[in-house]
Amino acid sequence: MKKLLLVVTNIGIYESGKFKTGLWLSELTHMYHSAKERGWEVTIASPKGGNVPIDPESLKPLVLDKISKDYYENPDFMSELAHTQSLKSIQNDSFDCIYLAGGHATMYDFPDDKILQIMIRNQYEKHKMVAAICHGVGGLLNVKLSNGKHLIEGRSMTGFDWFEETLARRKREVPFNLEAAIKERGADLKKAFIPMTSNVVVDGHLITGQNPFSSKEMAKVVTQELEK
Repeated sequence: MKKLLLVVTNIGIYESGKFKTGLWLSELTHMYHSAKERGWEVTIASPKGGNVPIDPESLKPLVLDKISKDYYENPDFMSELAHTQSLKSIQNDSFDCIYLAGGHATMYDFPDDKILQIMIRNQYEKHKMVAAICHGVGGLLNVKLSNGKHLIEGRSMTGFDWFEETLARRKREVPFNLEAAIKERGADLKKAFIPMTSNVVVDGHLITGQNPFSSKEMAKVVTQELEK
């Protein structure tokens, strides 16, 4: 049996206070569903523990797929999201994969979380899987390895790019430019040919997905890699 840690945000509103934000639901549900289908052990945790706000944009009919809708209407699953464990409480546990789900909110609480950085570094240096999707890749930005280099330096990866941020109409709301930050740390950013379409990049035991539309493929690739 594989053990997966799915990391989600605690933030529910942009710094400006103009818009609500939170977890982008499908970026969690597809990974959760794939793992549960295989009988794997899944832990959902957040930086502070407790409640996880859901981005209302991710609940709109055009983007809310059947799997995500079913989980959103499942009281047991929603209770899990309301009572997540804190990263501190599980920081010494062992996992086959640490997966960072996205949502704009993660730009506020993932990048500078010291416990998350240590957990990801230890996971990566043990040659165990680290995966992240969309804005969740922001949690990789400031992770440094034991040799002092950024984890993503020289790695091929992807994440929500600046043009997609324009399409999402959140350029003026986000605390930083994720695409620029990825490139500044020496990573090779791979973009989908068409914005807002699925793109998953595998570089050894680092797996990244570009946007919410990568959720299904991301879950498929991660589970396939774990089953090898």
